[in-house]
Amino acid sequence: MNVLPFEKQTQIIAALTEGLSIRSVARLCDVERNTIGRLALRIGEGCESLHDRTMRNLQVNLIELDEQWSYVAKKQKRVRQDDPAEIGDAWLFIAMAATQKAIISFSVGKRTQENTYALAMDLRHRIINRAQITSDGYAPYIGAVENAFGMNVDYAMLTKQYVGDSNLPDAAHRYSPGHVAGIEKTVIRGRPDKDLISTSYVERFNLSSRMQMRRFTRLTNGFSKKLENHRAAVALWICFYNFCRVHETLRTTPAMALGVTDHIWTISELIAAALEPVDVPPLPKEPETTLRPGTRRFRLIVGSGGKGTNKPR
Repeated sequence: MNVLPFEKQTQIIAALTEGLSIRSVARLCDVERNTIGRLALRIGEGCESLHDRTMRNLQVNLIELDEQWSYVAKKQKRVRQDDPAEIGDAWLFIAMAATQKAIISFSVGKRTQENTYALAMDLRHRIINRAQITSDGYAPYIGAVENAFGMNVDYAMLTKQYVGDSNLPDAAHRYSPGHVAGIEKTVIRGRPDKDLISTSYVERFNLSSRMQMRRFTRLTNGFSKKLENHRAAVALWICFYNFCRVHETLRTTPAMALGVTDHIWTISELIAAALEPVDVPPLPKEPETTLRPGTRRFRLIVGSGGKGTNKPR
């Protein structure tokens, strides 16, 4: 069986992490695209294991949660009843360390309560301190954070109100958000610092994902055809982002800022670490519960240019 030289593998993975499609990489590297697909799947699955064993026992003060839309094989409106369950919408759930800009936890799947709970529980077992968490207004986050952290968390939601521009064409309305008219900050648990309630950094990561993962680019035919390949591509990109990509503000990689590694990784190091066979015990699993009835919440509303008020809800 023919085996790609390690230098060629490095060249292919480097091109994929820069946002090129598999067909483009096949032309540039003179390698059959199915070979590239198999390599990307193998390295991506290894990166998922690499992320799992390195992102543990972390001390993180500020965490931002968000979801990013993508799809597998076809968009949700074209899914038929006899299609496999993995076809259609595929959401990337992200938990980011806001100060270090590192991705601590991620999950790929449908935008459901179960996947939201899974992200929160995975995050809970990767950090060892009490953190302040901010999410967007997606309702299942309330029960998910309560189920995973109990009272040992400072948690708030941030919801943005958008106003569209009637002068823009239909395409601009579909692919560009409107202007932010105001924000609503809702304290759910603990005493989060109101000045640090934000999802700006994780939303900026979403932009990087769209720019450097071809499968996430809008209006493209480079989308994933299978869920397993989609997950592998996400894991590859996140490990590249954490370990290899120097953040312009930090002047170092997120993994270095987090203390997980002491140097900037090369693509060759990333591939070698992803393919290294290491047995790591899985994170513990706990039964899911729902938010207890009668839980007291507080709302902090901030309008555009206005001041916040803290009053019971």
